[in-house]
Amino acid sequence: MPSYTVREWDTLPHGDGEGSIPAHLASRLVALTKTSPFAGRGGGGVLEDRRHELRARGVVGVIAAQGCSLEILPKIDVMQAEGAERQNAAIRKRLVHMLAVALDLKIEIGRITDLDWQRETLLEILIRLFCDKLTEAIRRGMPRRYLGHEEDLSALRGTLDVPRQFTRHALNPGRLACRFDDLSQDIALNQIMKAAVAHVSRTSRSPANQQRLRELAFVYADISDVPVPALRWREVIIDRTNRAWQDLFGMAQLFLRSRYQTTSSGSGQGSALLFEMNALFEEYVGRLVTRALAGTEFRVTLQGGRLFCLTSVENDRALFQTKPDILIWRGGQVAHVIDTKWKRISARIDDPKLGVSQGDVYQMMAYAHLYKSPKLTLLYPHHNGLGANEGVQAQFRITGQETVIETGSVDVANGKDLAARLRDKFLLNVFGGS
Repeated sequence: MPSYTVREWDTLPHGDGEGSIPAHLASRLVALTKTSPFAGRGGGGVLEDRRHELRARGVVGVIAAQGCSLEILPKIDVMQAEGAERQNAAIRKRLVHMLAVALDLKIEIGRITDLDWQRETLLEILIRLFCDKLTEAIRRGMPRRYLGHEEDLSALRGTLDVPRQFTRHALNPGRLACRFDDLSQDIALNQIMKAAVAHVSRTSRSPANQQRLRELAFVYADISDVPVPALRWREVIIDRTNRAWQDLFGMAQLFLRSRYQTTSSGSGQGSALLFEMNALFEEYVGRLVTRALAGTEFRVTLQGGRLFCLTSVENDRALFQTKPDILIWRGGQVAHVIDTKWKRISARIDDPKLGVSQGDVYQMMAYAHLYKSPKLTLLYPHHNGLGANEGVQAQFRITGQETVIETGSVDVANGKDLAARLRDKFLLNVFGGS
């Protein structure tokens, strides 16, 4: 089955030429993306169907339709001299890292070779990581739990259910209504793992992954089949007895129900594993800022605040609630507001406003008024057009006030010590070296 790769906001021509996707396959992909919650108005949120090409938008991931698949990678500037395949491999690695941080997963990517990163799509890499981790966990033992049972037996087991005994077996003393606990593997956690294995088995196209998934399906043969909507997620409690399954539980949510992606399938249409980069970038940076300030006097809240901009004159009803991406508190006061934007800003030499939209500025001014923070940051992904150095790109003072709004960039292509770099470049200059 042919597989195509394109980066967000780039185009893929359709036709019969080299490097093009046949028009009938392009139509299938477009039809599938229109069923996604990310479709947006007119179905243009994932793919924009132009006359002679497809244009990817701000959603990344893998779309698998009948007869083909399309991988959309984020527009992250990596080393330019290594060729398209190596660049795509580096981007896949960075995207998996971002997912791991955002979803609080410990994913060991070192076992995947450079060749694997080049020849496998993002979906196949995630499936392989899941299979490897699940296989290792099963070798240490599948989780079990005592479950309550009610059964009519010829000999007493556990305790006697007196009401049921005298209503059901009053005339048959040879049967005893028993209540007992039995150690079982057929529990919610294992049912979720089985559902995840079945789900990715339907989407994987890699022979190696398919072999691993068949082996795992055999291991889970005695576990009940539960439809995804009926899975009992809330019954899963991760504690010291099953701590090794925490990351697997998170990966199962990634495939089946994560807030950052949607997996949609239709009758014969296909499936999609998609991630909205705005939401992913926001959570990624938020968790890194939380790590950077751990153990200090500062407290970080994500998507917090929730103050309202307006109050109705007629009935005092609060309207237009705000949810800043990152609030950093010192005591009971907001010391810093950070709002992330997965957009490309311009260099100062090209545009004195740096390509920052007027709507983003108005949003930050509203935050400044409501949260009384002395400094606010609009944080964007770094790219080569901004020069070699990430960090603060420009600072502005709100007219007539001391409040500072700054624009900054962070290089997600370089994941080394990123939490420390955020602290050094954006946080210490706010908190006086704290």
